[in-house]
Amino acid sequence: MASSSSCCRVLATTTRHFHPRPRPLPPPERYCLRIGDRDAFPNQTLKLRLKTAAHSCWRRRVTESEIEVESTSSSSSSDVSTEKLVLWEWGVLVSPFFFWGTAMVAMKQVLPKAGPFFVSSFRLIPAGLLIIAYAASRGRKQPSGFSAWLSIFLFALVDAACFQGFLAEGLQRTSAGLGSVIIDSQPLTVAVLAALLFGESIGFIGAAGLVLGVIGLLLLEVPALSVDGSNFSLWGSGEWWMLLAAQSMAVGTVMIRWVTKYSDPVMATGWHMVIGGLPLVLISILNHDPALSGSFNELTSSDLLALLYTSIFGSAISYSVFFYYATRGSLTKLSSLTFLTPMFASIFGFLYLGETLSPLQLVGALVTILGIYMVNYRDSME
Repeated sequence: MASSSSCCRVLATTTRHFHPRPRPLPPPERYCLRIGDRDAFPNQTLKLRLKTAAHSCWRRRVTESEIEVESTSSSSSSDVSTEKLVLWEWGVLVSPFFFWGTAMVAMKQVLPKAGPFFVSSFRLIPAGLLIIAYAASRGRKQPSGFSAWLSIFLFALVDAACFQGFLAEGLQRTSAGLGSVIIDSQPLTVAVLAALLFGESIGFIGAAGLVLGVIGLLLLEVPALSVDGSNFSLWGSGEWWMLLAAQSMAVGTVMIRWVTKYSDPVMATGWHMVIGGLPLVLISILNHDPALSGSFNELTSSDLLALLYTSIFGSAISYSVFFYYATRGSLTKLSSLTFLTPMFASIFGFLYLGETLSPLQLVGALVTILGIYMVNYRDSME
């Protein structure tokens, strides 16, 4: 059996003897001879570990106990990494809806002490400045040109000023959980607008989901309207304000594709929050909100933490992630994930504020969420 000076060849089965040449062995105490048979051992490597003493030379038997079948985890580790990546992506994608739901509860807690429009402006302006600063640090381009600033201004008016103003006004008159269900019915409007403007398919199941969503909203809205003779006090209904907020958010969601044609999406998100918060500051002053009328010092540390939470997590992080994904993929599917927001708002509203829904409102909420779910998953169900 011939062998070169650099290696030796094993021409025996695992139960035969191995005869090295009678010369001193190099320092390594272990040799590994890998025999890879992909057909017989998929994703495995047959490893023969020939243990020898350093600088020793004698005849010895290679026993079966020294043969190790080692699985190469290239495929399995790749699958694990892929699963972790998918879970991470879904966690990031769902995070805005968690933050929005819990921010509703935080806003509800601090609204009576600070005033609705102050809370709305505080939720927008600091968060917008944080996003702009972050985008600038990452070298993102500032908006430039008439079209860019016009689109951001209109986007700010609809999605920031109107949405947050309607939200704060409605939240004073309804619970966080119920208000969140109504606001997050906006995917129904987004589905229609996306179909009309971008040609996104609704399909039979999606259309059925839209019908269910409208029925659920009626079940939520009708019992909440106060009736005085033949007059309906719509503007005194928190549910009505929440419905207006939902439509504002739906239009804003569709507008983001137009806005990002002229501006960086992160920069546009930050600037639209700052610009949209300025009218709310003016309204807050005219409305004599408590926080701007000498009562700001009366806010407790928990109130300040609630304000910071709504601004940083409920706006800066959540809006950045949401509009980042809104520029990629289906608008209808993305916005339909907001069925998670009322779930989070209802859970934390019950835990921290003791809020509950009437039986009819609970049925309406479940029907609305089912409709949103059908709109979201209509493709896979069909």
